[in-house]
Amino acid sequence: MNRVQGKVAYITGAARGQGRAHAVALASEGADIVAVDVCAPIGFTSYPGSSLSDLDETARLVEALGRRVVAIEADVRDRAALEAAAVRGVDQLGRLDVVVANAGIGSIHRWDKVTSEIWQNTIDVNLTGVWNTVMATAQHVIDAGGGSIILVSSAGGLKAMPFMIPYTASKFAVTGLAKAFAKELADDGVRVNSLHPGGIDTVMAGGESDADELFAAHPRLAGSFVNVLPVGLLPPEAVSHAVVYLASDESKYVTASAMVVDAGTSMM
Repeated sequence: MNRVQGKVAYITGAARGQGRAHAVALASEGADIVAVDVCAPIGFTSYPGSSLSDLDETARLVEALGRRVVAIEADVRDRAALEAAAVRGVDQLGRLDVVVANAGIGSIHRWDKVTSEIWQNTIDVNLTGVWNTVMATAQHVIDAGGGSIILVSSAGGLKAMPFMIPYTASKFAVTGLAKAFAKELADDGVRVNSLHPGGIDTVMAGGESDADELFAAHPRLAGSFVNVLPVGLLPPEAVSHAVVYLASDESKYVTASAMVVDAGTSMM
């Protein structure tokens, strides 16, 4: 249980869902955690935003595993706030080896119901937020002698998802961002990979109330979300196994890859 022993990991969207699962998985393998989350509603999603109590619970779970944690409220749309969080984390934990740019949002709408606000907010969180995260942390990883940066994209970053045009656009861009950063940071000993979950059992996946109505009206498109394996939504921990691998030295020769954990839905 020491695959990332002594490493420090900075995780965005850490208050709940996949981010919490990644924090707990990395802590269980020996990492200390900088847990970052906005702890507020985004404003246009049909599911509720995270809260400070959610972030506190993530911190409690990490500490219960005997690891140190620095929990910080910060919005990934605010680069200065992420930079301050990185500095605080390094000051308290000593270094930074792993970055998991996990924070993201999604909403389901017909193309003609996508407002400028929905488009911009989705791009700001899912794409610019990932950019901000890398820019706020990469130098710290370099200063530690190199490490691993993991950009969480989606199955929707490999194939188009109907009724999710802004989300799909943002996640395809994250896929490219990982490959571009991988080339430029390689000489500094930093590996950068994208990670592509399918449907995961989180508040976001369960909160889109318009989905059933849209798929009933457009049944041919519903197959875009079908898994090849005979399973439904995956547990967040299924993605965390990949996070631990990419964070660990087991993947020291893996960079610029697009790792898929989606039960085969990106094939459909």
